[in-house]
Amino acid sequence: MRLACQLEEAEGGRIFSGIQPTGVPHLGNYLGALENWVSLQNQYPSVLYSIVDLHSITHPQDPAQLRSNIVDMAASLLACGVDPERAILFQQSQVTEHTELSWILGCLTSMPRLRHLPQWKMKSKQKNEGSVGLYTYPVLQAADILLYKSTHVPVGEDQVQHLELAQTLTRIFNNRYGDLFPEPRALLSSTRKVKSLRDPSVKMSKSDPQTMATITITDSPDDIALKVRRAVTDFISEVTFDPETRPGVSNLVTIHAAMAKISIEEAVSQARGLDTGAYKTLVAEAVIQRLTPIREEIERLRSDRAHLERVLALGTQRARELAAPVLKEVRQRVGFY
Repeated sequence: MRLACQLEEAEGGRIFSGIQPTGVPHLGNYLGALENWVSLQNQYPSVLYSIVDLHSITHPQDPAQLRSNIVDMAASLLACGVDPERAILFQQSQVTEHTELSWILGCLTSMPRLRHLPQWKMKSKQKNEGSVGLYTYPVLQAADILLYKSTHVPVGEDQVQHLELAQTLTRIFNNRYGDLFPEPRALLSSTRKVKSLRDPSVKMSKSDPQTMATITITDSPDDIALKVRRAVTDFISEVTFDPETRPGVSNLVTIHAAMAKISIEEAVSQARGLDTGAYKTLVAEAVIQRLTPIREEIERLRSDRAHLERVLALGTQRARELAAPVLKEVRQRVGFY
């Protein structure tokens, strides 16, 4: 194991993760990432969470809306339990070292390597042709991670290949310029993916055109109850967990178990004797109970924009203090001075 990695792990490791400021997080974001972020800040001595606004502009953004979304995302993260005393919460674009390291790593990355990554293949097909930013953003992701000598990165299964690119670039850089970066490891979320309430064959998504498909963390109790009540199930009244043959009902069981913090088996047990209609009421109650205090805290935080901006400014300062010496070392090794 390389010396740099040994040094980082001796200190307990460092977590890095990012989230795009593209509107209010939904239930899938909360269970798949944010709940885990809160847990990790209590397990690792060094944790960085970034609002990755540079990544968000791979698709056209209205500038005023983007500014608002960045602050809203900060409010959402704080309300979900991210603690700026225990984690560095910052805005990616305000730490310019990210983009410089991305350029340097881009010069070590082959075009065929990027062409085979799933995000490019999927999103460029959707748009017929994607931007250069969309093509190279996995390199920026790698720079985000390496800039802080991160040892662990919480990822979903769909992001594993992008982390593998960061691992590859770590090896390429270290082999060419000498050991500097530890090789980051994946922390895979154990949470089952939350599916669309209207089409349980696909993930819950902010961009879903069907408003009934997605529960956001700021939805009112009435909205949550309505969306769960209209969730697609099937013609069998009994509640069972079988994602292959009963994806709609199984999605509700997944949501119930996660929000009530019980096992899948316990959720099914609680549903015994209920038809799917009555079970939906139970699911909605579990979601409302968990999300109501978060929604109320977001509303409180949004009313104090200056506080949110101070939190991000302080986080940016702390992130820069970690990033600047690393990039200085990179520049020296590459031969810029």
